[in-house]
Order: sequence, then structure tokens, then C-alpha cells
Amino acid sequence: MKTLLAIVALGSNIGDSRKIILEAMGRLKTFSDAPILKSSLWRTSPVNCPPDSPEFVNAVAAFIPRKGESPESLLKKLQDLETEFGRTPKKVLNEPRPLDLDLIAFGAEARQTPELTLPHPRTHLRKFVLAPLNEIAPDFVLAGQGRAARALLDDLASEERVERME
Repeated sequence: MKTLLAIVALGSNIGDSRKIILEAMGRLKTFSDAPILKSSLWRTSPVNCPPDSPEFVNAVAAFIPRKGESPESLLKKLQDLETEFGRTPKKVLNEPRPLDLDLIAFGAEARQTPELTLPHPRTHLRKFVLAPLNEIAPDFVLAGQGRAARALLDDLASEERVERME
């Protein structure tokens, strides 16, 4: 039997981003009864953000959702966590934010609703997601991609600056 993994990308570029990401990862542990997989922290250049946006700290976490959890119920928990960390409704697309949590995948689930698209539609184009994902789950295959995270990262032509933090 294949294990259902929820994959969450974390990002921050306002405040003490390193601390925020580490605290948010700690909170993600409460969404699973099993230990979670956590990537290193990565310093990354802003992508499709307003001019002069600060650099991001990014990471990826993977965990087995609790019994009865759905992609929609997990998304609600992630949005509540963003709010708790000070995120407000966005006024500008990709504006700086204290915490951004994206549900990248929920096992092999596929969704396309106004609230949720799974897998996240731009994951395969984002080095800032693929690099940390490759670190913790290089063989994970996103639904509809047919190729593992490692292969997607290897083949990605991107100008993004992505470096693992100490």
C-alpha cells in the first residue's frame, strides 16, 4: 500500500523569515500523527513579485495527513496558520508576506476548483519548491507529471537563485 503524503511549500519574505519558517514547520507536525519530513531552509530570489521585493526563505515539508483529512480541510488549516502568523488578504499578486503555505500535493489527488488546484499547477516550474522537495522526497511524482521531483529539477531551466542556508 502506498503512503499518502501531503506536501506543503513554505515561504516568507517579511520579518524574521528563518524563525517564521521554523516555527511554521513545528506547527505542521500537529497535522500528522507520524514524524514529518522537513527540508533545509533555502534562500531564494523572488519570482513574479512586485519590484524590490525582499528575498525569500523557502522550505518544503511532507507528512502523512491524519485519518479523515481531506485536501480541502488541510488547506483550511494552512490558511488559518498563515493568518495566525500575520498574513492578511493580498492586495497585490505575490506581494511580500510573513508566511505563505502552498499545498503542493495530497498524495495522487487531483483537484481543480476555485479554492484548490492539485497538484499545485506551477510546482514543476518553481526551483524554490523543487530544490527543497528534491532534498526530502526526490522520487515523489506529482500527479499528472509522470516524472519524479529529481527529474523535474534536473530539467528545469530557470534563472532563479536558490541556495541552501546554513
